[in-house]
Amino acid sequence: MKKLIILSSLLIGLSLSSLYSQEISPYILVGENSESIENTEQLVVKKMTTAGFEIIGQYHPENNQTLKVIVYTRKDLQDISLKVEDRGALAAALKIGLKSDGPGTSISYLNPEYLFQAYFMDSYDKHSSGLKKIATDVASTLSALGDKNTGFGGSMTAEELREYHYKMMMPYFTDPVELKEFSSFEQGISTIEKNLKANKNGTKLVYTLQFPEHKVAVFGIGLLDEEEGEKEFLPIIGESHLAALPYEIILQGTEATMLHGRYRLALHWPELTMGTFMKIRNTPGDVKDAFEAICE
Repeated sequence: MKKLIILSSLLIGLSLSSLYSQEISPYILVGENSESIENTEQLVVKKMTTAGFEIIGQYHPENNQTLKVIVYTRKDLQDISLKVEDRGALAAALKIGLKSDGPGTSISYLNPEYLFQAYFMDSYDKHSSGLKKIATDVASTLSALGDKNTGFGGSMTAEELREYHYKMMMPYFTDPVELKEFSSFEQGISTIEKNLKANKNGTKLVYTLQFPEHKVAVFGIGLLDEEEGEKEFLPIIGESHLAALPYEIILQGTEATMLHGRYRLALHWPELTMGTFMKIRNTPGDVKDAFEAICE
């Protein structure tokens, strides 16, 4: 019996070791079709809703009609995300990117497994079966729309994702930018909604997830300012990664925060060289300024 327990422990250890060492790509290219971006959007939305996912937002990054992001969620994902206290709700919204190149449209999506490992970190292990099911359901649903279904945009292991920072002295997931401390959760909601409704600083509300009973809300925000928004940085670092967008503010209790640009942008563009990063060196500060204005 003792030998059996030892053997089982060894097998579990080997299984975890294999998981942690497996390379995970940030994006999956489903493939390309001959349909317009509008028709492709309808196909994607129908597939996802039929599979039990909820579409919570859509927009054109950069205000570019050849780019489209579709944001989706599901109840089981929300339930797991809310159990991770350190900004776990940021992972409750996942994204699909459509890019029209000529007559056809390419379909890609942010790899759920990549985001889960990075945002949930060690908490992933407590919810691994549920998270794997969500990722599998996404893959099986979207795979029917293309013939590629291959990862792109670089890769990292689960261990690397859980400890990710771009370079030494750069921020981690656990080093968010503090935007505003409100007097109450309700005041935070009211202020942020009011400023987003006014499209302050060229911002656009793409989606919101609100959980009043948990005092948690996430706002997905398009950065549509002509000079300091997506039009300024996205063509430089790569429009093929558009499923990284939109950027988020999270309100937990009375505190509104955002992930630091030098973490979030680098995580979603892991092949970014220092030379390219320097070309968008003002972007983290620009996003912070826009989001602070939304919280004023």
